[in-house]
Amino acid sequence: MLVTGVLFVAVTAVVKHVGSELPAPEAAFLRYLLGLVFLLPMIRPMLRAGLDRSAMRFFAVRGVAHALGVMLWFYAMTQIAIAEVTSMGYLTPVMVTIGAALFLGERMALRRILAVLCALLGAFIVLRPGFREISSGHLAMLANGVFFSTSYLIAKIMADRVPAAVVVGWLSIIVTLALAPFAYAVWVWPTGEQIAWMFLVAALATAGHYTMTLALGAAPIAVTQPVTFLQLVWATALGALVFSEPVDGWVILGGTVIIASVSFIAWREAMLKRRAVTPPVVATKV
Repeated sequence: MLVTGVLFVAVTAVVKHVGSELPAPEAAFLRYLLGLVFLLPMIRPMLRAGLDRSAMRFFAVRGVAHALGVMLWFYAMTQIAIAEVTSMGYLTPVMVTIGAALFLGERMALRRILAVLCALLGAFIVLRPGFREISSGHLAMLANGVFFSTSYLIAKIMADRVPAAVVVGWLSIIVTLALAPFAYAVWVWPTGEQIAWMFLVAALATAGHYTMTLALGAAPIAVTQPVTFLQLVWATALGALVFSEPVDGWVILGGTVIIASVSFIAWREAMLKRRAVTPPVVATKV
């Protein structure tokens, strides 16, 4: 999980470095298009899955929702500080918890409801409406959480029906197709250097998901979840040292509150020996 955090912070660093040189939809499209090379080991199980129309509809809806979330994430990276993007990204598991209760019929005990409310309080601390301007980047991250939580709820449904490789493979293909028209609408020809940066993003993200899977296989979420707090620390340090972004104590405080809430939810699920519904926060990255 320590390595996973480093890899995903590196993803944000590269995207921040490329900045607004490429439109957000195009940058997101290139990341997924170039990342299709990592799908080669998944082709065989995808062809053998024998998916019906219902499954493909689920995959299509998930792909479109994820594509919209990815575009919003890329846009937010060009508008607000890395620490703010990271802190608000922790809201996605909370939205998944709410969505599971509303749409999948999962029970929310009082402690879990209180944890969700604490996470929302953390988001309020980060945004501080009325005390500072809420930018388009903040709104993009809030919408990003809605779309990503939709994606992960559908992933939970499909994970019970088909192998994980099939779920991941179809997500990559459909997201690439869904991003294509948005990228075409704002297309500017990328330089060779920009293509190389986007391929690095794809490689780092793929490696991050792999190390995260190794961590979750070696220890329960209740153990691995708190380690993700270091990702906020590294993101804050990166923003300050590399991109000259001021360290905002309120953002760190709000992010800490959100992380504590998500960790409590994961711990309670582990204690109850239930299958984890809330994905680890690192799973919400591109």
